[in-house]
Amino acid sequence: MDKLIIKGPTKLKGEVAISASKNATLPILAATLLFPEKIEFKNLPGLSDIKFFMQILESLGAGIEDLKSVDCTSVNKTYADYDLVRKMRASILVLGPLLSRFGEAVVSLPGGCAIGSRPVDIHLTGMEALGAEIILEKGYVKAKADRLKGAKIDLDFPSVGATENLMMAAVWAEGETLISNAAREPEIEDLANFLKEFGCDIQGAGTSRITIKGRDFKSYKPAKEIKYSIIGDRIEAATYIIAGLMTDSHIKVTHFHPEHIKAVIDVLIKMGAKLETHDNAIEVFPSGKLNGTKIDTAPFPGFPTDVQAQLMALMGISNGLSFVRENIFENRFMHVPELVRMGMDIELEASAAIIEGQTNLSPAPVMCTDLRASAALILAALVTAGESEINRIYHLDRGYENLCGKLKDLGANIERVKA
Repeated sequence: MDKLIIKGPTKLKGEVAISASKNATLPILAATLLFPEKIEFKNLPGLSDIKFFMQILESLGAGIEDLKSVDCTSVNKTYADYDLVRKMRASILVLGPLLSRFGEAVVSLPGGCAIGSRPVDIHLTGMEALGAEIILEKGYVKAKADRLKGAKIDLDFPSVGATENLMMAAVWAEGETLISNAAREPEIEDLANFLKEFGCDIQGAGTSRITIKGRDFKSYKPAKEIKYSIIGDRIEAATYIIAGLMTDSHIKVTHFHPEHIKAVIDVLIKMGAKLETHDNAIEVFPSGKLNGTKIDTAPFPGFPTDVQAQLMALMGISNGLSFVRENIFENRFMHVPELVRMGMDIELEASAAIIEGQTNLSPAPVMCTDLRASAALILAALVTAGESEINRIYHLDRGYENLCGKLKDLGANIERVKA
């Protein structure tokens, strides 16, 4: 197991290119199961979650070429085994494509995340609305349908995963499917754009009402040489922007769509950040000590829960009081005790955190508890005088491609070593 050693405080300088979005890549990889052909990708990120998911596809019979292509022509299995699925929650996304194309699917209930239960009932209720027979047995979801039929589905909550799963299931359903109260995240739009490359008729992705006109799989003819490029990772982009602000640095964050993090940018500007937006980049200028603020996490286009921990690290060194209310996931304050170990003044009250900004932090050995908490600890270490030790960094490999290398290129004194 590895750990990070970070010597601070440090100034950052230069440009950092954002990798393809993990949260867009996973459903798009699942969607390859819908099509009996080879699909090439220009920019799959080298993340452990992506590699695990490709192992799942391979176990179902798909041909995999490193991080370059997926060929689901020879997929001959509709059983996603626990030994692979247990590693990550996004594995439930194979349910919709398998059920839609083959009329059956057996998928182990997923694991892989420590920040809340993230129930799959919204996925299953939607599949039943499309005509699937669903049985939960010994930790597996067993789904069957001769052919799914289009339906009107009103989601209880705008779940990103459920929206994606139902979009994919509806591709080969008979008739039209309308998903109301759909998730509006940019990753939903990217999935829709990917599906459109294969002639799928999808309208409204990015809004709360998505319409999918189903087609007959038997009449499908493979598309011509699809090479798809996945959108930049908005959460990674926000993380580096906050890193620039915390270290009072001048950096440019490139290769993503700034409009995808408008809620984050609005909050940072309110705190006093000096930012300049370009077509596919944001430039961060030295902004001095920022001011505290209040946020409530919310589904897109609200403030993303995946940036809550990183912003809290910034709040911890800003002027005055800040307030965070977490409305999406329970147990998403596991980074707080570790930030407190480094000297931050944070109090928890149920689903809320109150942060009193501090001037000086102290180096301490800390432990990563989940992906975004890991990023928050690294950000804090960048502005802490002395040597900080960050343990259990395997979480980082799930969602940040070459984070250590990218920070080094910006000037950070950071080393990855054996624990």
